Amino acid sequence: MSTTRRRVVIASGAAVIAAPALLLRVHAQTPLRPTPRQTEGPFYPVELPADRDHDLLANGTRNYSKGQATWLAGAVRDTSGAPLAGAAVEIWQCDQDGHYHHPGDRGRADPAFQGFGRVIADDQGRYRFRTLRPAPYSGRTPHIHLKVKQGSRELLTTQVYVAGDPGNERDGLWRRLSAADRDALTVAFAPGSDGVLAAQFGVVVEA
Repeated sequence: MSTTRRRVVIASGAAVIAAPALLLRVHAQTPLRPTPRQTEGPFYPVELPADRDHDLLANGTRNYSKGQATWLAGAVRDTSGAPLAGAAVEIWQCDQDGHYHHPGDRGRADPAFQGFGRVIADDQGRYRFRTLRPAPYSGRTPHIHLKVKQGSRELLTTQVYVAGDPGNERDGLWRRLSAADRDALTVAFAPGSDGVLAAQFGVVVEA
């Protein structure tokens, strides 16, 4: 093989090897699509409960046993894909009978259900809550409200829906979502290895 041809072959091989790395670098630089926003709704707590940790099925010394226990977990990232360590993640939802801890719901919520929780994302942006598979109430399909804050800034307010729930197609807010936004906000609630339901909901925010 001539010296010139050998150089061409070596150069071509190097280009083939470099191409996947180049594609990966270009892909990594493509901004992630932010999680769609949705209305906060009328039932964000007027006063935060004394017990506001990750476990909504235990409110102080009371334990809530209705419905299906669920782990809701995920990670918060910015649009570059970097984890948002230290972000505050909040969720709130109604109890199994469709009542919120809120004056607008006339105080009918079960006192054993915490109804609201807040956790701080770890160094990988991860969060996790032990809660209830969301229940429907009049006019709404099952959903969990979720908010992300960084310091005093509110970065996102949205809602998490249950994949395959028959109430979705009748819900005005869910129906108004685009197909892509539905996919982003609608997740499977499936049995985990411990028999408890598990749902994964990754969050992307513009930080």
